[in-house]
Amino acid sequence: MITPFKTILVLAALVLSGCATQKIVSKQEAFPKMYDVAPLSVLVVPAINKSTAADAPDLYSTTIAQPLAEAGYYVMPIPLATLMLQQEGIIDGAQLRDVSPDKFKQIFGADAVLFVTINQWDTNYYVTGGNVTVGAEFDLVSTESAESLWTYRNVVVINTSGNSGNLLADIISTAITTATTDYVPIARMVNSSVINTLPVGKYHSRHKQDGMDQSVNTALSAKAAQ
Repeated sequence: MITPFKTILVLAALVLSGCATQKIVSKQEAFPKMYDVAPLSVLVVPAINKSTAADAPDLYSTTIAQPLAEAGYYVMPIPLATLMLQQEGIIDGAQLRDVSPDKFKQIFGADAVLFVTINQWDTNYYVTGGNVTVGAEFDLVSTESAESLWTYRNVVVINTSGNSGNLLADIISTAITTATTDYVPIARMVNSSVINTLPVGKYHSRHKQDGMDQSVNTALSAKAAQ
């Protein structure tokens, strides 16, 4: 369970990550092709897992559809798409990176395909504390042009350290809190911070009106930094 205190720590971590900012730019400046192409439907393929947690892709898949839909996109049903891919022997998004994006258009009818790479899904202990970390990067690719339309990444760290001042009690508290922290809400935090930089889709009231929103940190977006 994530307490208000821990949430403050998360927000602090996000602010600190912004200290490395090169520049904050508008969505239009960072991702002009999103406004030109204006995809309506998105296919989310199985995540590419670079973490040590084997169950990370399955857990993560439960968190991404809602924020994309709230951002104004029609999201292809993830369980159905995953099942269809599994029937073809595909269980990891890395297997699809070299597939021509127009195949996704032909098979699923999607305007864009979202590749998510899970870089961190980790529990960390150290002498006086611990933390739980979820980090991911996102790449939205047009199924028409095969061009990358939007990329972004972020990391959220939840501090699970005890803070009573009693070393033994804190070690025990840290071990219990770290072991029982749910990754899914943390993944949702990552999604929330990242999807905030995505130009909204047709089914959002601000479609093509959010171009001047200054929300893109060029240090976290490969495309914006180019």
